[in-house]
Amino acid sequence: MAANDDGQVRELRRIARRAMVERGLAPDFPKPALEQLSAIAGPAPAPPQDLRALPWCSIDNDDSRDLDQLSVSEPAGGGAVKVLVAVADVDVLVEKDTPIDGHARKNTTSVYTAAQIFPMLPERLSTDLTSLNPDVDRAAMVIEYVVAPDGSTRDGAIYRAAVRNHGKLAYGGVGAWLEGKGPLPAGALGIEAQLRAQDDAAQRLRRRRFERGALEFQSIEARPVFQDGRVVALRAETPNRARQLIEEFMVAANGVSARTLRDQRSPSLRRVVRSPERWARIAAVAAEHGESLPGQPDSKALDAFLRKRRAADPLRFPDLSLVIVKLMGAGEYVAEAPGQEPVGHFGLAVRDYSHTTAPNRRFPDLITHRLLKSALDGRPAAYGVAELNELAARCTEMEGAANKVERQVRKSAAALVLQDRVGESFDGVITGAADKGTYVRIFEPPVEGRVVRGERGTRVGDKVRVKLLATDFERGWLDFHRLR
Repeated sequence: MAANDDGQVRELRRIARRAMVERGLAPDFPKPALEQLSAIAGPAPAPPQDLRALPWCSIDNDDSRDLDQLSVSEPAGGGAVKVLVAVADVDVLVEKDTPIDGHARKNTTSVYTAAQIFPMLPERLSTDLTSLNPDVDRAAMVIEYVVAPDGSTRDGAIYRAAVRNHGKLAYGGVGAWLEGKGPLPAGALGIEAQLRAQDDAAQRLRRRRFERGALEFQSIEARPVFQDGRVVALRAETPNRARQLIEEFMVAANGVSARTLRDQRSPSLRRVVRSPERWARIAAVAAEHGESLPGQPDSKALDAFLRKRRAADPLRFPDLSLVIVKLMGAGEYVAEAPGQEPVGHFGLAVRDYSHTTAPNRRFPDLITHRLLKSALDGRPAAYGVAELNELAARCTEMEGAANKVERQVRKSAAALVLQDRVGESFDGVITGAADKGTYVRIFEPPVEGRVVRGERGTRVGDKVRVKLLATDFERGWLDFHRLR
């Protein structure tokens, strides 16, 4: 049943709330959490170290209101660059085992759907009192490191400081300017040299990671476009230099956090992607494109294949990326005891990695902040290994649930866009082929659905031609028939 045109946003919100409950996520804050919130009078007091005068800026999505991090850079001599990443100090206002913390521990993440955002923390915190909003003073955890000319990092340090956001910028505007495709965003006036220096440092970090075997994927997440309460189109976000800048700074900052906890002999919560178990199928996909991969998992060889395919077929590269990502397997959280050998992150080509930079929207980051504070203050760890094991499993599970909720709403929105195109044919790629079903992503618009006819003998990565048989708004289903 399709929603009425003027009520499509409302109907999508209903779908989103239902999906939250079905996946074990709480769409609303419990009464004790709201009572705790009402007792919070204002932002956290400023730490003694004062870094407010530095030209900090945030770069995020156009519509982001929960600003977790700021960045700034300084010359460090010999061509090196010191990078400072300020991360919102949420723990000051949300203490462990309080009602707000309990809700965050239950959901473990904010859930971002096109119809409604379900924040992990109450919006008065996540978009105000603990958000690094422009032109206000905030308490932060500062992670600093030096980027050498060759992209290696050194001199990592973490401490608390007062900061002030002097420029709220967006990926689109900054990325277009850095790439010479657009004007300097108005909010960046006066910090042009600062942004260029940050971009230079980020590109050094990026080159270094790829030299070590990091994998370069490109995903297509089609976001619904609303007009007068109706879903009128699906628009995919594209990568740019500004997104790369923030990604590289956050990867490096997360590495500093993980190494700091290791050096302090503290337990930690790591974000890992294990060496792919389905490497043989990844190698088979490469062979279908005329390339050969080693018999054992090799991130450098895989990245070389991906880069070659991106150059050869940029239009279809996001679909190949999706196939490889699914064959690699999802990331997960694991607890690490002091002295334990790290699992590492296969896709990022890093050994030490702990999520640290988004405590307003991810519970693992809040956990890491508390562990860092314990270690740096010489106190017993805020979490023991047994508790971290439980939390790691919970965070992995709820991250998967949140992804399914977001995907459910995207699919329901796609059903609205395609409901009048039943009977049309589309080109696509098979993204899933298992006992639970066969799935295809069509190229335009970039959405995924089930293959309910002609699916036998289909493998992940196969290019296909399919016909749209039916749409189901309530379930978010698109049913296709494979033509060839």
